[in-house]
Amino acid sequence: MVSSEQRRRQLAREKYERQMQARAEAAAKRRKRNAVVASVLAVLVVAGVASVAGGVFDSDKKKDKSASAAPSPSSSGKQWAAEPAMSIDTAAQYTATMDTSAGKVTFTLDAAKAPHTVNSFVFLAGQQFWDNTKCHRLTTEGIYVLQCGDPTGTGSGGPGYSFADENLTGATYPAGTVAMANSGANTNGSQFFLVYKDTQLPPSYTPFGKITGGLDVLQKIAAAGVQGGGGDGAPATPVNVASITTAKG
Repeated sequence: MVSSEQRRRQLAREKYERQMQARAEAAAKRRKRNAVVASVLAVLVVAGVASVAGGVFDSDKKKDKSASAAPSPSSSGKQWAAEPAMSIDTAAQYTATMDTSAGKVTFTLDAAKAPHTVNSFVFLAGQQFWDNTKCHRLTTEGIYVLQCGDPTGTGSGGPGYSFADENLTGATYPAGTVAMANSGANTNGSQFFLVYKDTQLPPSYTPFGKITGGLDVLQKIAAAGVQGGGGDGAPATPVNVASITTAKG
């Protein structure tokens, strides 16, 4: 027989999955809108009205999609058209330091098991992509995570590219896990979550790091709860990210 606690956790997991699905649908709408904009620009190019825009689109078509595109300004900061080219040493040890207004969190990065994820993380950190952003979501019921990495602070932002899931076979999410948030299979971008208490989730979120310092910082944030009450929303204690840096060795 399912206990009330098990049922509560199940409902929390289902709510989390529904929210992820809603974000996937929102992302699909944005892609459709961008496609419409692109088609309008293409018409202008054919008409010979926008030669500069035409040059940009020609360059995009010729670009090697395995390489990172040049960043361009947008409402959410720097954006890239494709996943960055692999530049990390998968046999090396990498660490990350996350300086926030609530305290410092440090974690290791598993380059061997999640090479593309760690490569993207190191790349975005090097681009100061997360500097002066905030952790926009805290869950305190059923799922125990602090979610960060969205430059817009809305839960729908990202770097402009996505990459495939990794390291999912047998994936679990005990306290101290660092994993990618997503809006469905193979939609990883810049958002990630930090697990501050053992959490039951399906193996659908790429685990790529382990917290080595600052778990107490996360637990203190969680203890303060969510803005307006409830178990899922913006943390009552603002978590402003000053910077995220990475180091090899």
